[in-house]
Amino acid sequence: MAGEWQSAIDRAQRNAPFLARSLERLPELAALLAAGDLDAAFDYCAHAGDGAEIGVALRRERLALALTLAIGDLAGVLSLDEVMARLSAFADRSLDRAIAEAARARTTMDSVDGFFALALGKHGAGELNYSSDIDPILLFDPAVLAHGERSSPAETAQRMARDIVRLLADHTDEGYVFRVDLRLRPAAEVTPLAVSINAAASHYESAALAWERAAFIRARSAAGDVERGERFLASIRPFVWRRSVDFGAIDDIAQLRVRIREAYGGEPKLGPGFDLKRGRGGIREIEFFAQTHQLIHGGRLPRLRSSDTRAALHALARADIVEQSVATQLADAYARLRVVEHRIQMMEDRQTHTVPEGEALERLAHLDGFADGAGLLADLEPHMSAAAQAFDRLLEASETGAAKQRPVRELVAASPLADESALADRVSGWLDGRYRALRSTDAQNAFRRILPPLLDALAASSEPDRAIVRLERLLEALPSGINLFRLLEARPALLDQLLSIITLAPPLANDLALRPALFDALIDRSALDLPESVPTLRRRMMRAEPQGNYEALLDRIRVVTGEQRFALGVQLIGGVHDPLEIATGFATVAEAALQAALDGTVADYARTHGSIADSEMVILGLGRLGGEALTHASDLDIIYLFTGDHAAESDGERPVSATRYYNRLAQRVSVAMSVPTAEGPLYEIDTRLRPQGAQGPLAVSVESFARYQRESAWTWEHMALARARVVAGSFSARAQVEEIIRDVLCAPRDPVTLRQDILKMRSDMAEHKPAKGPLDAKLLRGGLVDIEFILHFIQLRDRVALDPRLAKVCETLVHAGTLTREFAEAHDFLTRLIVAARLLAPDLAVSQGPSGEALARACGCADIDALLHRMVEARQEVARTWQTMFDERLEI
Repeated sequence: MAGEWQSAIDRAQRNAPFLARSLERLPELAALLAAGDLDAAFDYCAHAGDGAEIGVALRRERLALALTLAIGDLAGVLSLDEVMARLSAFADRSLDRAIAEAARARTTMDSVDGFFALALGKHGAGELNYSSDIDPILLFDPAVLAHGERSSPAETAQRMARDIVRLLADHTDEGYVFRVDLRLRPAAEVTPLAVSINAAASHYESAALAWERAAFIRARSAAGDVERGERFLASIRPFVWRRSVDFGAIDDIAQLRVRIREAYGGEPKLGPGFDLKRGRGGIREIEFFAQTHQLIHGGRLPRLRSSDTRAALHALARADIVEQSVATQLADAYARLRVVEHRIQMMEDRQTHTVPEGEALERLAHLDGFADGAGLLADLEPHMSAAAQAFDRLLEASETGAAKQRPVRELVAASPLADESALADRVSGWLDGRYRALRSTDAQNAFRRILPPLLDALAASSEPDRAIVRLERLLEALPSGINLFRLLEARPALLDQLLSIITLAPPLANDLALRPALFDALIDRSALDLPESVPTLRRRMMRAEPQGNYEALLDRIRVVTGEQRFALGVQLIGGVHDPLEIATGFATVAEAALQAALDGTVADYARTHGSIADSEMVILGLGRLGGEALTHASDLDIIYLFTGDHAAESDGERPVSATRYYNRLAQRVSVAMSVPTAEGPLYEIDTRLRPQGAQGPLAVSVESFARYQRESAWTWEHMALARARVVAGSFSARAQVEEIIRDVLCAPRDPVTLRQDILKMRSDMAEHKPAKGPLDAKLLRGGLVDIEFILHFIQLRDRVALDPRLAKVCETLVHAGTLTREFAEAHDFLTRLIVAARLLAPDLAVSQGPSGEALARACGCADIDALLHRMVEARQEVARTWQTMFDERLEI
């Protein structure tokens, strides 16, 4: 180990004049390094300026630290990460001490409260260069900052800023601490050195440029009133991380990088004179590659928001946004280039990134452990090449394309829609200014580029005129079109999804017209994943800002629920998942929404009325919600219950009895789940299955519910109870209610009476609720309603297979030999059909076009004719089982 340290010192003395001078100037530290005593060396650095005034102390510490880090780096003892972290930490300490010194000199209260420094760039990322300047933004709160004896807070802040720059950046006999560049502050050409937080916030909200968003990816509060700085950063987070992707800003960043590349005046190829930072494939291009992807996706994926360049690259790979091999290549290239950059700067302590010439290149190579400059350049070449190629691909993807655009009428004339003259005229008029989204030249140009595949899809749809209407509704709803059109151009797969929505799935197209922001949910690769668990979704819904804002919570529930339901619909029409899994996903989302709405409503209600000890609300889901098989169009069938003594009172300022308390609470939960807010509607809530139906109270005690079910409920209510499960409530409450349900369902019944009740109910239902179309897999005889009646008859008669999920009931009864495998397959097929038809054939009519083909694919059939044949087979199997079970023939 001692040999490695001495070898590093020898290389430094021979090849790096700055390090050689520093070793001579600091012999005591040089001895510690030669002995390999790194801890003692860092201790020396920390105390190098003891007893001196602050400017001298910081300069002495900086020199000692620079030498220690350089020798430790060359000895292979300190990693790149540790070198950068220690340099960044020293910058934080220096800024903090400079701010404190300026406050002592300029304010009457000797306090840094209200004045802070934001670190940006490599300093903000904790990746500071070996010999770098720092780019802080100095901000102050005029309502907090102490004023000077004869100055206002604003004047005091400017004087402090000048003091800070002089203290850190002035060159003296002791050297300097850091060069300080304040040009990244808001509107630097017109603003003072220190900017008030109000002016800064206004700038970032309304006037900031795209590059400033990229800069703030790596921003952090580094010195001074750090806590206030963190609050400021939190306040402008929406400026940096936007939920709705701003592809105009992304394109601006890409164009900025193109201009930087074009303006680069250094050596174009790797060799002497080449700039490792600004050159093609250099450090900045790797940083831009990571930041551009972060800006696109980070608003929706917080895990991508790392300020560490390599960590960001690997996070992008884990999110499947960039290929893992590309992320690894770029991360390796970044690390290698940063190491060589540091060693260039070690030679003369200059902020340079340029590969030196002649003898200096040979010395750099020796410093880095190579025999000659050619060997060093050969080592760097593959890293530079990989970075350049990756960035070239990024520029190609974001290129706006200034090529001349064909007129819309030419595009329409060349499309299959040309045969439909009225429709062709209609489409040709889209750019006449009627739609706000298509008024700018950039938006029109981007729209023209996606118009050919759009026209082809419209022409191929089953009903082109209706598809065009749906597209026009979307265009009318868009506040701006440029971002969406550029996104669709850059991501052809997303364009295909949009075309599928518009041409195949009217309900999804309607949702999108009401809330265009729903399309943002498809940008993430996770949009193709089934929903997360109920607790995870519930936590996402409960993250409303500001905390305790009930209206914000209701909006948040609608945002998350809407995105999840929309994504599930897109997954269905794209054939990504089995419709049975989609149905379960819809139920998962609804259950999470109910839990979040209940929790938020309980908290809000308790502010006025308090709570009731040893009591809580329980929500029972029935029907498709209870059976975990919702469709996109399903209502939520629920029953509100409450535990504890119905005669108890709440403990709030305005106490009410338990019955009144929970009925009001139930009413508010229903409103929370059903009334549209600024974020749109949510679910229709159906509570008619509660005890005594519409005539009974909205919420009843668990005890009353048990008594009603045991003593007064009709057969149809027990059938409904067979598909009931608790969807909101504590574990103990769930157990209590589930025990009651099981007891009721296991009660002895007369099979003859049960059969008569079921047959009469089904006959009445068939008379009053006929099928709505040839694809009505629910109400057609031999459909899902008949399946449910068969299964509930067996459950109540035999007290077996008591599971609210009908697929599980079928599986159990098939295993027991009570039902055939064909019956279970008929149930699964008809369930797939009803789930898919709610989106692809909402009118339940048969379509021979693309919608019919998509419906057939979703149900595992080759085409619509095969689907209709399979539907008849399934219904016939149900009819056979019905006749076996009830000795009654069904007409199919």
